[in-house]
Amino acid sequence: MSAGITVHPLTENPTQAWKELVKTQKYFVIKAPILPEIYPDKVRIVCMSDTHSFTSSIKFSIPNGDIFIHAGDFTRCGAEQEVDEFNTWLGRLPHKYKIVIAGNHELSFDEKFTQLTSPSSFKSIPTLGYSRNELHEAVIAKNIREKLKNCIYLEDEGIELFGLKIYGSPWQPEFHKWAFNLKRGEEILQKWNLIPENVDILVTHTPPVGHGDLCCTGVRAGCVELLTTVQNRIKPKYHVFGHIHEGYGITTDGKVIYVNASTCNINYNPVNPPIAFDISLPSGCVKDI
Repeated sequence: MSAGITVHPLTENPTQAWKELVKTQKYFVIKAPILPEIYPDKVRIVCMSDTHSFTSSIKFSIPNGDIFIHAGDFTRCGAEQEVDEFNTWLGRLPHKYKIVIAGNHELSFDEKFTQLTSPSSFKSIPTLGYSRNELHEAVIAKNIREKLKNCIYLEDEGIELFGLKIYGSPWQPEFHKWAFNLKRGEEILQKWNLIPENVDILVTHTPPVGHGDLCCTGVRAGCVELLTTVQNRIKPKYHVFGHIHEGYGITTDGKVIYVNASTCNINYNPVNPPIAFDISLPSGCVKDI
């Protein structure tokens, strides 16, 4: 037990855990809003996730806004060229601020992988269609995070923009043993305990259980402790994530709005458009002129 949040007894079985949790809470699906012009007393947030180095194949336009958020998996395996291409793409976006977190595909951003010394070190890790040489080449680039010059990269940290508090975290329950994986229960709860209260927009790569986490197999992949933490302690206005491509869309429990902004569908085609929303400027705050 930490920060008043306890590990759920069904944490290892998120599908069953959600069946119990949903009995005592509200759940609604929301249609993506059709937004008017950007007003001076509101902050327009534009969200994407899981583009997987397919930004050059995107057919839709990306709406303008004040803050752009990408919730991880912007590459296929974190290779240096993939990061460079993503950074160039970010530089062409019109948004004043761009927030990015990593996901499980950004191997080169996770120190656990950058410490691996040879291709043979990957023998116990599912390669997901890549050769061990390719994965090793992806993680040997030095100072990879410094290549993201056209955004604000967050990793277990927050920032305040326009008076809004935004926090980003890349972790998710174990998933193919790729980057930023942690065991369900107490281990991953320790990361959620780092998130401060009074966050307006929480950005994680993983969804919480029950919201945007239903896989095509009928199994839920979200984190039970993340949902408990979000609902009982952090209480953000919005929770933005990706990771589960087929979970794209917006839901709410009546208090928090959950946004799965995955751009790629289950077949890794970048067909899901960005999800945008407006938040009123906090009292006493104005947009930069």
